[in-house]
Amino acid sequence: MQPHSGPTSLDEQAWRGGPARVGSKADRVYRSLDDVPPGFACGAVAIGNFDGVHRGHARLVERLRQKACAAGGAVTVFTFDPHPAVLLRPEAAPHPLTWVERKVELLADLGVDAVVAFPTDLALLQLSPREFFDRIVVDSLGAKAVVEGPNFRFGRGRAGDIPLLREFCRQAGVSLDIVEPLLDGDAIISSSRIRERIRHGDVDAAGRMLTKPYRVRGMVTHGARRGGSLGFPTANLEAVDTLAPGLGVYAGWACTAGRTWPAAIHLGPNPTFGEQGFKFEVHLIGFSGSLYGQPLEVDFLSRLRDIHPFGSVQDLTRQLQADLRTAFEIAQSWQKRAPL
Repeated sequence: MQPHSGPTSLDEQAWRGGPARVGSKADRVYRSLDDVPPGFACGAVAIGNFDGVHRGHARLVERLRQKACAAGGAVTVFTFDPHPAVLLRPEAAPHPLTWVERKVELLADLGVDAVVAFPTDLALLQLSPREFFDRIVVDSLGAKAVVEGPNFRFGRGRAGDIPLLREFCRQAGVSLDIVEPLLDGDAIISSSRIRERIRHGDVDAAGRMLTKPYRVRGMVTHGARRGGSLGFPTANLEAVDTLAPGLGVYAGWACTAGRTWPAAIHLGPNPTFGEQGFKFEVHLIGFSGSLYGQPLEVDFLSRLRDIHPFGSVQDLTRQLQADLRTAFEIAQSWQKRAPL
């Protein structure tokens, strides 16, 4: 993103950076069972991917906290990095909605004390249901309670199901709670459903199912500087490692250097100039400076419009001005009701 010192279209509202972001909770994540402090044993454990950390996950964590409190122990989530399908069925592996540190932050906000983000390998995936339960749930985590959803499977070939888990828990003297899925409308909230909505650009619907706005991250690289020539400098994002929403123009937040800025986001080609290649461009409203080579995190709040060619550069400029005003208003409304 190029530095710019001239007046912006929103100078009358003089945004100078949003609230400072809460510090990372990455100290709550453990990559090995050997690293989990003894104080986190004898609590309640949930096992799963928790991709996106949606409201269904929040319901499960609420029960997990209740069980941990009753047991007098910690609230622990055991998850996988990467998703097991990456090793077992790479062609069918789902595109991730969160990276590990983001997942930890979201789970910590729900009251989780520790996240074990276990490095998924074939040795783990070859454990039988019995071995998985004994080694991880009993021996390593010392669980007094387990909380899962009704579709939970575990062990080699996903052979372990809820009836088997119930029997293992009974034998080990561990309580088991099954939390029913949460509905949004007439359908269950799930990571796969959220993934579908994001692919279609419906970040509004995805946001209603998630516990926080949908976020992606990437690195800012050099672009064609087309936006800067029009008075709308953009940060061009590449190396995005989570699912990018469908083509369109969006309102959101951009997070950099511990600050948040209202943002207008463009995903797709620039047909007015005959450019058909995909671009991920972010205009940080009110920001002045250079972001080249820096990481940038972007929250998607709402979809504004489709991408289409304009009859003239002047028509495009007027539309961009309107997009920025709308994006600014939406970002302000989100900040008032749900500070990031």
